Amino acid sequence: MHAGSTVSTTLAGKIPGVTFRQSEGRPGASAAIQIRNMGAPLFVIDGIQQDEGQFNNLAPNDVESIAVLKDASAAIYGVRAANGVVVVTTKKGSGESRINIDAYTGYQNFYRFPNVLTNSYDYMRYLADAQVNSNGSTTITQADLDKYKAGTEKGYQSFNWRDYVLKANNNAPQNSANINFTGGTDKLNYYVSATNLHQNSQLGKEYLFNRSNIQSNISLKVANGLKVSMDVNGRIETRENPGVPGGDDYFLARFAVLRNTPLERPYANDNPAYLNDIGHTESNYAFLNKKLSGLYHSDWRVLQTNFGAEYQVPGVKGLLVKGLYSYYIADYLLNNQEYTYNAYTYRPATDTYDVTGGSTNPWREREQKKEFAKTYQWQINYNNTFGKHTIGATFVSERIELQHLRNWIHASPVSNNLPLIYFPTADQYQDSDNKEARTGYIGRIDYNYDNKYYLQLSGRRDASYLFAPDKRVGYFPGGSIGWRITQEGFMKKLLGENSFLNDLKIRASYGVLGDDRDPNNANNPIVTPYAYLPGYNYNAGTAIIDGNAIVTSTDKGLVTTNISWSKSKMTDVGMDFTMLNNRLSGVVDYFYRKRTGLAGPPSKLVLPLEVGYTLPAENSSSDSQSGGEFSLNWNDRIGKVSYNIGGNISYSRQKSIFRNEYFGNSLEQYFGSAINRYANIDWGYTVVGQFSSIEQINNYKINNDGQGNRTMLPGDLMYKDWNGDGKIDGYDTRPIGYGYGKQPNINFGLTLGAAYHGFDFHADFSGGAGYTWFQNWETRWAFQNNGNLNTIFEDRYHRTDPFDINSAWVPGKYPANRVNPGTTNSDYDRNSTFWLHSVKYLRVRTLELGYSLPTQLLAKVKIKRARFYVNAYNMFSFDNLKQFGVDPETTDDNGLQFPQSKVLNFGVNLTF
Repeated sequence: MHAGSTVSTTLAGKIPGVTFRQSEGRPGASAAIQIRNMGAPLFVIDGIQQDEGQFNNLAPNDVESIAVLKDASAAIYGVRAANGVVVVTTKKGSGESRINIDAYTGYQNFYRFPNVLTNSYDYMRYLADAQVNSNGSTTITQADLDKYKAGTEKGYQSFNWRDYVLKANNNAPQNSANINFTGGTDKLNYYVSATNLHQNSQLGKEYLFNRSNIQSNISLKVANGLKVSMDVNGRIETRENPGVPGGDDYFLARFAVLRNTPLERPYANDNPAYLNDIGHTESNYAFLNKKLSGLYHSDWRVLQTNFGAEYQVPGVKGLLVKGLYSYYIADYLLNNQEYTYNAYTYRPATDTYDVTGGSTNPWREREQKKEFAKTYQWQINYNNTFGKHTIGATFVSERIELQHLRNWIHASPVSNNLPLIYFPTADQYQDSDNKEARTGYIGRIDYNYDNKYYLQLSGRRDASYLFAPDKRVGYFPGGSIGWRITQEGFMKKLLGENSFLNDLKIRASYGVLGDDRDPNNANNPIVTPYAYLPGYNYNAGTAIIDGNAIVTSTDKGLVTTNISWSKSKMTDVGMDFTMLNNRLSGVVDYFYRKRTGLAGPPSKLVLPLEVGYTLPAENSSSDSQSGGEFSLNWNDRIGKVSYNIGGNISYSRQKSIFRNEYFGNSLEQYFGSAINRYANIDWGYTVVGQFSSIEQINNYKINNDGQGNRTMLPGDLMYKDWNGDGKIDGYDTRPIGYGYGKQPNINFGLTLGAAYHGFDFHADFSGGAGYTWFQNWETRWAFQNNGNLNTIFEDRYHRTDPFDINSAWVPGKYPANRVNPGTTNSDYDRNSTFWLHSVKYLRVRTLELGYSLPTQLLAKVKIKRARFYVNAYNMFSFDNLKQFGVDPETTDDNGLQFPQSKVLNFGVNLTF
């Protein structure tokens, strides 16, 4: 059981080798998952390749199993499997007919968010301190501070924006209900399910996510040896919230917490009829609603159908012929309107409200997308046993056709009450139609002798539309071997009859997998479609010819004919074991992936800038990914209590092997080269201390700020002069971080479970380490955007008397506050070890306690199963970012990212 809204949130810490980072917690949010940090994986659902969105928005109740292919075994899924494969199987139905109901209702609250000053007195006294540090004086007097402290006079009162925004919808509701019908006979198996998930946001009741899913899997034996099946998966996925300026409609509400000061109030004269003009009205949370700001509404309507047939060939034992046709259609419709509105200033002298701000720039957009996918698969399987020999063979042919349609139109309505788009008000239109096609063939042979020796050999032939005809086809071999050493006679004799070791299998695999995606962004192709053809790009601008505006075309430049498949050469060595009467089981793996043929700069040939274009990329670069995984699971019973404990840990890191590079000297090469270096490195300055006094600053020999240290104050950062030239500059940077926004290099998980009579308990923990978070913007300096003060900056170097520049300095953690210094000061204008944090966390992901009523009692009311449970999700974590008020999985350096939620659910499972 989990409390996330998407399937990816169920995988945290569960599977060794799966890296996990959920940086967003808004309704409908999903996690970023990778396999061994190799990049975006391929998702296969019931045998059909799908995108990440289709995977995430399956109904969790409909999922039978999730498997991860990490080594050469992924080759069977062909192109795009080089980063590993997530294989999902949905429930098929079997056994007696039954009806299952799973429903829960829950309450969400923010896990963490930065703290700010909540009263005007504190705000003004810290501002006075910062003004003196910035300018040498302040306009704020002690008399002013006394009035703010009293807080009784108009203009001297306080407003708590943090509570106003973050507690706007405390205990935001989340609920889900699933009902399914399932069963089977020797001729018919069925599983039919419907699910609805509704999720509100803590930012307000008008921010919501809703998803309705259907799943129907039916298989029918129509004749001896012939079975047909039809699987249908569909969903309607809705997101709705106020339409507000900017690309992220959730951002301004969070931004308001740190942008708005306690001096500012949401309504003029506290009159809810008049939105207050605070000078930056876009961050006034009072206008972020559907009445004033606008309406954003989007829907995904998705339907996936699979039609399959399999035939057991008579007269040939173990020979099976299968066919599968899949048709997928997804329709996306976005309607967004941002209104014009007025903001007011109250005039006490006349008791009037004057319009002094607001928005006069209306925005109306509509976007439509249609995604089509057709998959054709033919498969021949053979499997038979001859004495101690078992032989299997598979041949698969697959063709995939994709089409992506999109149009977008923008208008400036003349009224908020006119949601329709009319031709006279439209000013932008975009239209696109892109198609893709791939085909592949695979052959695989499996052999095992006496369940002791295992051999698998495979080969693929794939073709992609992206490449020139002579580069289009790729061939990719693979193989694996295994040895169950505990089946050997000498091992049985050595271990004896009551051995602590029950089973030990040693295995190794090697395979070459092809990929036609951009190695740095798997959502993009490795090369622009049809780049191998000469031609022109239409709609590349406008020219005025004879007074007429003419849409122009530009030359595509040099054609790209040298790009073909990148290749991932996967090596995996591992072992599986069980011990102590099968109570303890474990898996150990070492892997090494070398990618060759990555798109990169051509050989060392440089064209003059005057040519107007660059040379096309080539398959010139290479890198590697290596690491290991280890997992243990213990299952046992003490009296009437059964329990289980499981844990896993994995490590993976990428290194660049080769790319064409150009440097003028060895110093440039040191700072710029990637060859034989770990990837995803953050460079920055090394902080060796903080100035403690003005005297120390005056006598300091190193030019720390590039201005003879004249901008320095006690508390300011002292940087290491690595090259000893007496000044701090770019030559003093060194590697200090693991790559901003990247996945953790180390991932681990822990699972606990117990059952006693009708009670059951389950706990999941997940964690990560070896990744970087930087403080920046609102988390690096005081009064960013001239807004509120992040309370972490209360602990700073400061004078005992802020109004006396000659008073003694009191040490603190942070440099002396300035007023919104931005990048004008050497403390803040560069990344350094002071602002960098190597994150480590262990999060209690799920805690669940359930109770199942006795079956004897339920039989009286004809109920087969009734279980009630309470589930807590994301309640706490142990990490080193708590002091900053940010989630340990965040990727935003300003601390404003939508955090994950703490969730408390109450639910029931019923079976009839």
